[in-house]
Amino acid sequence: MTTRNNALAETVNGYYKAELIYGPARTGPWKTVEDVELATLGWVHWHNTSRLHGYLGDIPPAEFEATFYATKRTDQPLVEIQ
Repeated sequence: MTTRNNALAETVNGYYKAELIYGPARTGPWKTVEDVELATLGWVHWHNTSRLHGYLGDIPPAEFEATFYATKRTDQPLVEIQ
């Protein structure tokens, strides 16, 4: 894992904690691990499909990915092998 990848992971973890785990919508402690797991599933879905990301041009990652693959020709490999 590169330093850049680690920085990205740390950023996402920070957002996760600030927006969900310790966020302003919290009114008390989590009751069960299942509550945290279900809330995490919802947060990840929201993060990937609705949250605007400045690095991606202020669009959600799912939209960026769909646009990326829509512009690729299907007869060319996605990765060049050298």
